[in-house]
Amino acid sequence: MAFLTLVASAFFLHRSFNAQNNSLAVIDQQIPSTVENRNPLTGAKLAAPLVELPQVFAVMVENSYEAWPLSGLDQAFLVIEAPVEGNIPRFISFFEQGTDVKKIGPVRSARPYYLDWADELGAIYAHVGGSPEALDLIKANGTTKDLNQFFQSEYFWRDEVNRFAPHNVYTSGALLDDAVKEVGKTVKIIDPWQFKDGVPSGERLSPKINWASGSVYDVIWEYATDKNLYIRMSGWSDVKTSSGSTIEANNVAVIASDITVVDATGRRHIRTVGQGDAIVYENGTKIVGTWKKPTRTDRLKFFDQAGKEIVMNAGKTWIEVVPDITAVTE
Repeated sequence: MAFLTLVASAFFLHRSFNAQNNSLAVIDQQIPSTVENRNPLTGAKLAAPLVELPQVFAVMVENSYEAWPLSGLDQAFLVIEAPVEGNIPRFISFFEQGTDVKKIGPVRSARPYYLDWADELGAIYAHVGGSPEALDLIKANGTTKDLNQFFQSEYFWRDEVNRFAPHNVYTSGALLDDAVKEVGKTVKIIDPWQFKDGVPSGERLSPKINWASGSVYDVIWEYATDKNLYIRMSGWSDVKTSSGSTIEANNVAVIASDITVVDATGRRHIRTVGQGDAIVYENGTKIVGTWKKPTRTDRLKFFDQAGKEIVMNAGKTWIEVVPDITAVTE
C-alpha cells in the first residue's frame, strides 16, 4: 500500500506540475508553447520529469550583526526574511535534499509565522529552541516536521572557537540529509510556481528594504545587468558569506502584511494567511500586485494587478516581509 501511495503521489506531482507549465500566462513575456520539465522548487530545466519531489529543509538563520558573516545563504533556493524582536530580520532558508552546502547558520530559534512558510513545502524545520508560541504550535499543528537542536543535537554543531553562544550553532547539507532517516521523508504534493528563463528588460531597478531609519539591517538588492541578477548589498558593499561568496537572487519579492508586537520581549505576530500588497522584482523591472496564501499550508503565490499569476525567473528567490509596501524604495 505504501508503494502504491508513493507511485500515486509521484504521478499527481508530475501531472500537476506539467499542467501548470502548459498553461502559463504573463504580461510581456513569451512563454514556450511546448511543455517543459522543470524543477518545481527552482524552475531549473530538467531532461525528464521528477519522479518525486526532493525533501526540503527549512533552516532558521539569524541576522544580528554579532553573527556576521553568515553561512550557506548563498546556496538556498528560497529565503524569506522577516522581523523578530527589536525589528531585527531573521531568515528561513530553504534547501533541497542533496545540496552540497558545508555550513549553514548560525541556526537560531523558531517563531510561529515561519512554520507556515516551512509547512507549505513539507519542509523539515531546523531550529534551536523557539518562542513558547512556536514550540506549542509545532506540537499542536501536526504538520511541522521538527528538527530541534535541543533534542537532536547530532545534526548540528557548535563553533566554540570562533563564535560565542547563541551565535555559534551550525548545520550542513550532509547532516540535514542524515536527519531524514530519523525524522522521515515528506511526500507532499506542492502547487509549484510558474517559471521562465529570465531575460533583461532594459530597466535597472534596485529595491532597498528599509527595516528602520538608518538601520544596519537595511539592505539593497543591486541589479546587475550583465548577470540579470540581484546582489545583496549592505551600505556600499556586497554582502559576503563566511565562504566569501556573494548572495544573489533571480527574483526579489516584497510582501506587506500585518505585523504586531505581542509581548514585553518584543516578539512579533505576522499574518501569513490571506492576501496583501506585493512587488516582484525580476529582470531589472518590477511587477506590482498581490500575494495570496489561502491557508497556512498552501503555497504563497504572487499575482499581478490583472489577477494573473506572476511567472518567476528560474533560480533563487528572496522574499522580504514588511509591515507596509512603502518600506521598499528604489
